[in-house]
Amino acid sequence: MTLELDVAAGGGAGGPAGPIGGSTEELPAGWARATIAELCDVNPRGFDEEPEDDDFISQVPMAAVEAETGRMDASTRARYGDLKKKSLTRFQENDVLFAKITPCMENGKIAKALGLAGGHALGSTEFHVLRTRGAIIPEYLMHYLLQRTVRVTAEHHMSGAVGQRRVPRPYLESLEVPVPPIPEQRRIIAAIEQQIARIEAGETAARAALANATTLAEQIATQGSRGCLEEVELYQGTLPKADIDDGPVPDLPAGWRWARLGEIASVVGGVTKDSKRQDDPDYIEVPYLRVANVQRGQLVLDKVTTIRVPPAKADSLYLKHGDVLLNEGGDRDKLGRGWVWEGQIEKCIHQNHVFRARVAWDEIHPKLLAWHANGFGKTWCDRNGTQSVNLASISLRKIKLLPVPIPPREVQEQLVKTIELHLEHVAATRTTAESALSRARDLRAALLHAAFTGALVPQDPADEPASALLDRVRAEQGTRAKKAPHKRAARKPRPSPPGQEELPS
Repeated sequence: MTLELDVAAGGGAGGPAGPIGGSTEELPAGWARATIAELCDVNPRGFDEEPEDDDFISQVPMAAVEAETGRMDASTRARYGDLKKKSLTRFQENDVLFAKITPCMENGKIAKALGLAGGHALGSTEFHVLRTRGAIIPEYLMHYLLQRTVRVTAEHHMSGAVGQRRVPRPYLESLEVPVPPIPEQRRIIAAIEQQIARIEAGETAARAALANATTLAEQIATQGSRGCLEEVELYQGTLPKADIDDGPVPDLPAGWRWARLGEIASVVGGVTKDSKRQDDPDYIEVPYLRVANVQRGQLVLDKVTTIRVPPAKADSLYLKHGDVLLNEGGDRDKLGRGWVWEGQIEKCIHQNHVFRARVAWDEIHPKLLAWHANGFGKTWCDRNGTQSVNLASISLRKIKLLPVPIPPREVQEQLVKTIELHLEHVAATRTTAESALSRARDLRAALLHAAFTGALVPQDPADEPASALLDRVRAEQGTRAKKAPHKRAARKPRPSPPGQEELPS
């Protein structure tokens, strides 16, 4: 799974310049710098030609623009008359869309409008619209803005409240872009698209390998916790009935048996935060695990918060090596997921949305229980959980009824080693796939940097310099501004009705 990038040696003078606008480094021969305000109409008021009410146009919400790729989905259509009175952004074919709000801007939701119904669209009000004037090709501008370095700099200029910060129009208008001659822009675009196609093919293969590895790991853990990694003869196990929907209960190898979780482990819920008593001097502060820390098959402990609780409550909830943590609430697919605590943090407890199952080691190895809960337990909890408007949960009473396969004690240690060996091989595949995706991100950055510093394609002395074209565009803009109609004169005030005097303004 190898990703490579071919960058032809360009004829840029003075070495590569950084991709951020405003650089003082020398540009390649024939290039010039210009601001986006000089190159584009920013947020034009509407369309060059107004559609009829019965014309179908595209409807483009923010979700229709992909992150990082420059692609958008314009397939949703509606009558213009049904949309035109709504507060939506108007744009047309070949306009460049720039998501201005966090986190869409940081994620690279930038695209050239393409394939619009009737050449027109209404979309999210969180788009800046850039309509190029002729000195820059829309695809070239789009790829320039897609650079992560450009977006990182734009992020520093965002304004507004947290979670609603936006890139201001004046900043975008002032952003300087290195502009090559038009023929070179076309060569750059062709080279970028050719190399991006290769990078995306590698990304597709890496994502497929990652997905396959994830599926295989789940299968290994699920089958292994039931003793089915190798072909063995299976027998129908007995499970005492309970007031619960167990669904199909799998057969087990000879010598195995089914038990309920509450029979083999002490299961308790965690602490609920009492906001009103967090300043109580009798309380002690301890680290505690939340649902976000308890993932399927692993504990993520890079961000562990603290909570103040009564000392007696903390004593009853301190985690011990071998405790199995299982999620009680959250999104429905998170119910029952979890992993084994191995004493990573001293005197740590858990919140109320996380169950602690302290197993009897003479009954079952904790990892076997955790693997089983992440496989069979996932569908079992989904079947028996409850759903409110925003939160799914499973009660303590029900989780104690989770069916658990119990292998003979003498085979458990070897079974755990066998499962872990298989999972190590899968983890190596995951690491390779993740490295390939990281490499692809680096290749994209290197490709775009080369493109906008003159190092991707050679310069042609026969090309008209960009400065000459920019001078004409600026002159045309000046002429157009002079010919623009004057503002309409203010209306004369209507005469006051007879018998009433006009009040002074």
